[in-house]
Amino acid sequence: MASSKRRPWLKALVGTVAVGGIAALGLVAGSTSAHLFAGFAHLDWPWLALGLVAESGSMATFARAQRRLLKAGGTKVHLGSILAVTYAGNAISVSLPLAGPEVSTAFTFRQFSRHGIDPAVAAWALAVSGIVSSAALAGGAVTSGSSTAALLGLGGAVVSLLPSVCVLAALRYRSVRGLLNRLLDRLIAISRQLVRRPGPGAEDFLEQFLDRVASLKLPTLQYAEVFALALWNWVGDCLCLACAIRATGSNVPWQGLFLAYGAGMTAGSIGLTPGGLGIVEAALSAALVAAGIRGGHAFAAVLVYRLISFWLVMAGGWAIMAVLTRNTRITQVANRPSATGTTTHRRWATSLRARSPRP
Repeated sequence: MASSKRRPWLKALVGTVAVGGIAALGLVAGSTSAHLFAGFAHLDWPWLALGLVAESGSMATFARAQRRLLKAGGTKVHLGSILAVTYAGNAISVSLPLAGPEVSTAFTFRQFSRHGIDPAVAAWALAVSGIVSSAALAGGAVTSGSSTAALLGLGGAVVSLLPSVCVLAALRYRSVRGLLNRLLDRLIAISRQLVRRPGPGAEDFLEQFLDRVASLKLPTLQYAEVFALALWNWVGDCLCLACAIRATGSNVPWQGLFLAYGAGMTAGSIGLTPGGLGIVEAALSAALVAAGIRGGHAFAAVLVYRLISFWLVMAGGWAIMAVLTRNTRITQVANRPSATGTTTHRRWATSLRARSPRP
């Protein structure tokens, strides 16, 4: 009941932020609307194509980093499959306010499991991928030469990295794992009393799961490779912004670019609107104006950048999501036992009754 009462306030807050972001964009470009239209009317198409290449490379390197981590568990997955899951997961993440990243992680975990990846390996790879990605963004901010960007990057990294790092480090100690096992046993017992789930054997599965996660690791050189790939993920996205600036006829203020990009990513990470819609545009436009780009050109560059990095990537992700969903349904239908034959029908009905419903 309390959560339902808060929802109108939450919707009002999200709407206010989105409207405020759009209004801020209007203020940035209002006085120089002629430059805005000029930026769109005279787009430099080769730079626009380079922006598409940079963004595609950014997504591909993120998928390669996850594939490298998944190999730690001895699982070999085709890069195309990982890339498809990456695009689909990104579409979910940027389409949902507040809970987008969490829902995206759950979707990615399920897709990895459908590819035959050990759940412990999938969970470990997702956790380490997030840690390395945040560390790479912080490292890029530190090397940008801007103290403000470095402070923003380090602050954001500490907030996002600390919980995951502490959990993964703690799992290395058997005493900590024993404590977690006892805590999970109590939670399972309470769940069984309330909803009669999960079934028997859940305690052993969770204990094996934690032991498996604790045993996973990569050689130092391969961790460096994953870090380099994660760093290029951010660099490629930032280069897409630089290409958008050049495509609209402005020179790239390289040192101010890193600060503007960091400001945009920090604003978007709040998650009040889907993909930071309105918020990222306002923060990036204001930061680029502060870096010396005229308001209309800055606004046009940001819109071109967001068209590539947000709208096109999201559209591609949802298209891939439709294909993945369709393939999953086809596989489920193909794997159904034949209805002919009394024995086959009985086995199928028994398996359906014994199977617990999906959450």
